[in-house]
Amino acid sequence: MTAEGAPRVERDGDVVTLTMCRPAKRNALSRDHLTQLLAAVTAVGESDAAGLVIAAEGPVFSAGHDFADVAGRPVPEVRSLLQLCTELMQALHDVPQVVLARVHALATAAGCQLVASCDLAVAAESAGFAAPGGKGGWFCHTPMVAIARDVGRKRAMELALTGDVIDAATALDWGLVNRVVPDAELDDAVADLMARATRGSRASKAWGKQTMHAQLGRPERDAYTTAVEVMAAASQLPGAVEGMSAFLEKRRPVWAD
Repeated sequence: MTAEGAPRVERDGDVVTLTMCRPAKRNALSRDHLTQLLAAVTAVGESDAAGLVIAAEGPVFSAGHDFADVAGRPVPEVRSLLQLCTELMQALHDVPQVVLARVHALATAAGCQLVASCDLAVAAESAGFAAPGGKGGWFCHTPMVAIARDVGRKRAMELALTGDVIDAATALDWGLVNRVVPDAELDDAVADLMARATRGSRASKAWGKQTMHAQLGRPERDAYTTAVEVMAAASQLPGAVEGMSAFLEKRRPVWAD
């Protein structure tokens, strides 16, 4: 991508890194930037990459929505902005790749929603997380959809109502991120978790990831109905056949995908 302020897209082997490059604007999720991010994520989803890292540069990971897109705008225009943001968050679930957030600094509001919407997240010790609408005048309704599904009801309420920043250690304890490491070790930790999360059959993992996101929001009985049907069908995938054959034959599997 070459448009001004567009995210930088870099591929290293089977992993694509998508880096937000608007440090002067605190990587705010403006309408233009959301459109660029959605296009980039969609393109990665259509590629043969195994993993996608969402990263940022500058003093803030992402400050969330750009109020310049909201202040003084009518409800239909604000609604369309929020729908665009929702489309990006859902795309992170829908793409077949493992999506991992590399959080080096503060992630607030829709920026925190972005982290929560990724499959995995690794944070530097300097990172922080907040849903600041609770202490202002515009409550973080849509960010809390993703955040609450990671941290649970009471902790989500605390984040949403106080608007306070939680540090990386608290985010780890609450389930918002998978790992917290010293800042200097962030890239190594991201690479390590991504390597372990992308091994095995890609087709099996892609179906598994998408089904996980689909069933997590459903009542237990419905979730089991979905999981049973998918797992039965997935037993016929080449990866499943190879994995079981290798186990029974006491050999290392050879993945065709």
